[in-house]
This record gives sequence, structure tokens and C-alpha cells, in this order.
Amino acid sequence: MSNFQRNPMNYQWLLFDADGTLFDYDQAEAAALKKAFESFGGDFQKAYAQSYRKINALIWHEFERGEITQVDLRTQRFARLFEAIDVDFDPQDFSQNYLKFLGEGAYLMNGAQEILEILARKVELMLITNGLKDVQRARLARSTIQDYFKDVVISEEVGAAKPDERIFEAAFQKMGNPNKKDVLIIGDSLTSDMRGGNLFGIDTCWFNPEQKVRDQDVQIRYEITNLIEILPIVGIDYL
Repeated sequence: MSNFQRNPMNYQWLLFDADGTLFDYDQAEAAALKKAFESFGGDFQKAYAQSYRKINALIWHEFERGEITQVDLRTQRFARLFEAIDVDFDPQDFSQNYLKFLGEGAYLMNGAQEILEILARKVELMLITNGLKDVQRARLARSTIQDYFKDVVISEEVGAAKPDERIFEAAFQKMGNPNKKDVLIIGDSLTSDMRGGNLFGIDTCWFNPEQKVRDQDVQIRYEITNLIEILPIVGIDYL
């Protein structure tokens, strides 16, 4: 489903979220979790991944609300997981292994590279992510999309996370402070990407491949289910 409310805009900059938008985080997460358990000599079960995914989503929402630091997030999610599944691993040591493996998982969403290659010929691209710096830098370096971006803004490096306006201010400084009407943010999260765009006053594009129900009070300019739908938004004909 796509939702275009007006004619193509002359956006000069596209701000892309990373995980769940360009990078297939679910695949990377599952692989890293399995490798981390195996590195501890543990018997990995699929139910562990399901439990972790729920815990991790909750703790990232806590982080977005400023209720937990990113440093604590690294270990607290595993402390909660191990308590839930009754496993006696050290959360800090496990986290280090997990993050190393996660940084190796540069899996891309379907069509991401091809779309970025087309877009980079017409507009400037920036990456803005709430991810951990060591993970995101490693994944970008391993990926095939790093060179399409003028720069990357990572929450851990700037001390603020989406939807906080300060991370957008950091991005705009790197972009040369363009007019807000010339910038569009594209992401899969209502609570960080879309709300952050609303708070900062830029247009938003919700990437919603699973066609989830909108459960947040946010303003969305465009809604897409496939990355290729970005092209007509910036005036590129792909038919």
C-alpha cells in the first residue's frame, strides 16, 4: 500500500533509518543470537529468539523514552532474557560476543541496494540510526551500501536517540543545515522515525512492509510497503 498525498516533491535530502528499513535486522539478530549461545556452549532454542525479540523491543522503547541508557541497554536485555529462560550466562560477556556477531550481519532488505543506487543519482542520502556504534559501523563497512551515504549519524555517538530532536540537529549540521521542507525521513518505526520527524518538523515516510496497523498518534506523509515506492515520491519513474 502506498499513500501519496501530493505531486512528487523536490526533496534534496533523504534521511534513512537503518535497521528494519535498509538492513534486515531480524535475520542479523537471529544469526548473532545463535552464534553467541554456541560460543558459550549453550543449546540454542528458537524459543530463546522469540523471548529475546520481545524483551529487546521493550528495552529499546525504554531507551527511546529516556528511561535507560544505551550502555545499560547492552547488558540489561540479556540479564532479563537469562532470567526468563533460566540460563546462567554472564550478561556482559554474552553481550560482547553477541554484538561482535551482530556487526558481521550486513544482511540487506530486499531491493535496498538497487533503490539506493538509483536515489543517490538524484538526491543526497544520510543514515540516521539509534543503533550501537560498534555494530552499525561494522555492518556498514561490511555492506555494499556505505558509499551511497554522505554521512551517518548514530545515537550513541551524538548522545541522543530518535525521536529526540537533538539527533536530527546533529544530522542537519552534517548536511549543511538545509531547509526542512527539502528533507524526508524514511523508516519503519512509528515511535522513533515518524515521531522524530514530526517533532523536528520534516516530512515522513513510513516503511510498512508487514502492513501493520498504525497504533501511534503520528502524522505520516507517505506510507509504503516496498522500498521501490520511494522513487515516485522524489519524481523518479520506475514503471
